[in-house]
Amino acid sequence: MSKNTVDVVLVGGGIMSATLGTLIKQVQPDWSIEIFESQSEVATESTNAWNNAGTGHAALCELNYMPEGADGSLSADKAIDINEQFQLSRQWWSTLVQKGILGTPSSFINPTPHMTFVRGEANVDYLRRRYELLKEQPLFSDMEFSEDPEQIAEWAPLLVDRRAKDEVFAATRSESGTDVDFGAVSHQLFDYLVEQGAKLHLNHQIRKVKRQADGTWNVYARNRSGYGSSVVNAKFVFVGAGGGALQLLQSSKIPEIRGFGGFPISGKFLKTSDPEIVAHHRAKVYGKAAVGAPPMSVPHLDTRIVDGKESILFGPYAGFSPNFLKKGSWWDLPGSIRLHNLGPMIKVGLTQWGLEKYLLGELMASREKQMDTLREYMPAARTSDWEMITAGQRVQVMKKDPVKGGILQFGTEVITGAEGSIAGLLGASPGASTAVYAMLGVLRKCFPEQYTNEWERVFTEQIPVLATDGLNGDAAAAAASLAETGRVLGLIPDAAAVDTASAAEQA
Repeated sequence: MSKNTVDVVLVGGGIMSATLGTLIKQVQPDWSIEIFESQSEVATESTNAWNNAGTGHAALCELNYMPEGADGSLSADKAIDINEQFQLSRQWWSTLVQKGILGTPSSFINPTPHMTFVRGEANVDYLRRRYELLKEQPLFSDMEFSEDPEQIAEWAPLLVDRRAKDEVFAATRSESGTDVDFGAVSHQLFDYLVEQGAKLHLNHQIRKVKRQADGTWNVYARNRSGYGSSVVNAKFVFVGAGGGALQLLQSSKIPEIRGFGGFPISGKFLKTSDPEIVAHHRAKVYGKAAVGAPPMSVPHLDTRIVDGKESILFGPYAGFSPNFLKKGSWWDLPGSIRLHNLGPMIKVGLTQWGLEKYLLGELMASREKQMDTLREYMPAARTSDWEMITAGQRVQVMKKDPVKGGILQFGTEVITGAEGSIAGLLGASPGASTAVYAMLGVLRKCFPEQYTNEWERVFTEQIPVLATDGLNGDAAAAAASLAETGRVLGLIPDAAAVDTASAAEQA
C-alpha cells in the first residue's frame, strides 16, 4: 500500500465537498487537496439534478419552513434564516462567475418562479396569514397572493385547467425564485480544483478513517475499477459522502458521532419532457405534506432545467430501502447500528407511527393512485405523458434527545471532532442550497485562528453580506444584493444574456 501526506482530503464528489474545496483554495491556494469519489464521475448521488437537489431552497414556497403552531401562530424566523443562507450562495456564485471559476450562469441557475398551492378553506386561511407575514420581509417582498382562478391560471395554467369550479384554492408566487442544477455547479467547481492542482480519484471508495498518534488521519481507499488499496495521510478530513457519511464518521471513533443513527428514505418522481406540457408550466409549485409524511416529502410540481432542456417533475413518492446511497448496499442500515445509537433508533421507531404508516401506504400505492396524487395539482394529467424515475436516497438523522430519548431530525447537521481535524455532514434538505453557509461554518469551527485572522477578509470580499447582520434587516441592502446577483447570474430578464467572459475581465 502506498502512503502520502496531504493537507486536506475530501470524501465524496458532491456539492458540499466541491464548495468546501473551492472555499479553501480561495484562502490557501498552496494547500494540497485530494478528493475521493466512489463512482465513475462526481455528483451522481443526491447532488445530481435528477435525484434530490434542484430547487434552490429559499423558503419562498416551502411550507415546512413555516409551520403553524398548535395555537395557530406563525413565525417567519426559520424561513428568513433559510433565505439568508441561500443569499450567501447567490453572492458567492456571482463572485465565482466574475472570476471565471463558474461558467455561463444559465448552465447551472435559471430564473424560475417559486409558488405555493393549497386547497380547502383551512389551508387557504393558513397561506393567506403566511403571506401577510412574509410580504413585510425584504427578502420576500415580491411575494404575491391570490385566490382568483384566473390569476393563478395566468401564473401556472396546469394548476387550474379542468379543476372543479366550486373548489376553493389559493396560491402565492415569488418571481425571484430559481432553479439550480447543483450537479453542474459541482462539476464546474471540481474542474477548477483539478486545474489548481487538486487530485480527483474516481472509482475510489473510502472504507474507513483512522486517527494517528500525531493527530493526522489515515484515510483508507479501495480502487473499485481495478485492484489494490491505498492509504492517504491527511491533516484535515471532510466527509461529504451523503448517506455514506454516517458510517465513515463512526469509523473515526470521534465521540461527537455517538448516539447518531440514520433512517434512509428513497424517493421517486413522475417526469415529463413533453414540449406541449412543459411550455405551459414554468414554476416550482409546492403544496402541503400528507399527514404523517416527512417534510422532505412535500409534493411539488417542479420545473427542472438540466443541460438546457426543461422537464417537469412531480413527487416525491416515498419508498424504503436500507441503502444509504442510491448505489449503496442493503447492509448500509444494519451495518450502521451501534450500541450507542441503538436506543435512540428504537425510540424513534416506537414514536414515528405516522411516518411508518405513510411509508407503507406509499410502498403499496398503485400507478393510478400515484397519478391521482399528481392530479390534485394537475387535474388534466394523462398517465401516458409521465414516466416514473428513481431519485436518490435521503438519510434522515436520528439522534439522542435528553427528553424524548431519541428523535428523527429533518435537516442537516455538521459533525466536527478531534480538535477540528475532521468534519462531516449528516442529513438532507435544505442541504445543497445552503452549502456555502454550511461549509463556511465548517471552516470557522475547524480553523478558528486562520478564519479570524486571515480568511474572513477574503470571504467577506467574495460574500459581502458576511460583513453585516444579514440582508433581511435592511430593505435597501436586500434589494441591492438581489439586483446585483440577479444581474451577474442572468436572473433579471434584461440581463439574461450576461457575457461571462467580459464579467471575468472586469473582476
